[in-house]
Amino acid sequence: MADVYSTYKKRDDICDDVCGQEVSRMSRIRCMIQSLDFRTIIILFVIIPTVFMSIYCHGQKVTYFLRPIWQSPPKPFIPIPHYYNENVSMSTLCKLHGWTVREYPRRVFDAVLFNNEIDMLTIRWKELYPYITQFVLLESNSTFTSIPKPHFFAINQHRFEFVKPRLTYATIPGGSRKGINPFYEEAYQRVAVDRLLRIAGIEDDDLLIMSDVDEIPSAHTINLLRWCDGPPQIMHLHLKNFLYSFEFNVEHKSWRASVHRYEKGKTRYAHYRQTDYLFADSGWHCSFCFRKISDFVFKMKAYSHSDRIRFAHHLDPKRIQKVICNGDDLYDMLPEEFTFKEIIGNMGPIPHSYSAVNLPSYLLNNVEEFKYLLPGNCVREGG
Repeated sequence: MADVYSTYKKRDDICDDVCGQEVSRMSRIRCMIQSLDFRTIIILFVIIPTVFMSIYCHGQKVTYFLRPIWQSPPKPFIPIPHYYNENVSMSTLCKLHGWTVREYPRRVFDAVLFNNEIDMLTIRWKELYPYITQFVLLESNSTFTSIPKPHFFAINQHRFEFVKPRLTYATIPGGSRKGINPFYEEAYQRVAVDRLLRIAGIEDDDLLIMSDVDEIPSAHTINLLRWCDGPPQIMHLHLKNFLYSFEFNVEHKSWRASVHRYEKGKTRYAHYRQTDYLFADSGWHCSFCFRKISDFVFKMKAYSHSDRIRFAHHLDPKRIQKVICNGDDLYDMLPEEFTFKEIIGNMGPIPHSYSAVNLPSYLLNNVEEFKYLLPGNCVREGG
């Protein structure tokens, strides 16, 4: 026993001698490590690196989970009930809402910024066509994140001959603000839409629909608003919220679409909250509803929230296809909610829905063309 103690004593003495001399860097590191106990080594080389790696990989999730601590929920909307049945007269519908029927309908302008959502634009314009006075579309040669792109609408304009007599279309150069926050580029293009609306001939008291291409008001909603006197000057539209297709029905929290009675010098084309009034059950929002996997990749890199792509594997086509069929989140994020109850309650995949009731009529009349948007058809081209 004394021999073993003597051996360890000699080793420690040698280490002390080495550490006290001018030695190489590796020798110093070895001496430092030998001077640490087992618990300290575990903390320094296992626990701390694991914590830093977890923060790097999942810091965004932690931030979203703690959102109820650092951000209060927005002010609640004032809901406006929505009454409709195809067998009820317009005068009765207006009266049910507390409004009065007009002698003639208002003119309606539908204005959108366009990226590459050809199918969604087709379904939208076919839905709204009977009631729109002028369609207004602005297209850029780059995305909000300054990625160059072709003029997809111009390339596919043969598909939109039916709106040509009522279309005001323009292009705008983009990409000159590269490196700037993509929300600035988006705001710049929305200001350009204001100018394009004036070119289209919008006047005071006309109705103006402000929404993204994939936020589609129902035809009967717009028809009601153009025939009735009494709705608020500005009203947000509460849309049924879908992701990837009409199979995945997310909680109905889509509210950014809005309808305005135009006022010269006051009305500005925008996509944020502009009033407290929210008109119930007014249409559909189908986000990331694309035919091809390549379109998913393009939009993920193109739109204003491209910073959510934290890892290259997020753009892997096989992963994207699996995410679509499972109803998972493309960016592997937690739900964007304001209470812990809502965050926890909405974790995990979106439940599958097998209802295709009360969807846009053009979609249901052309099932073979848009089959990928209906329940049970999650596989995409290139997937």
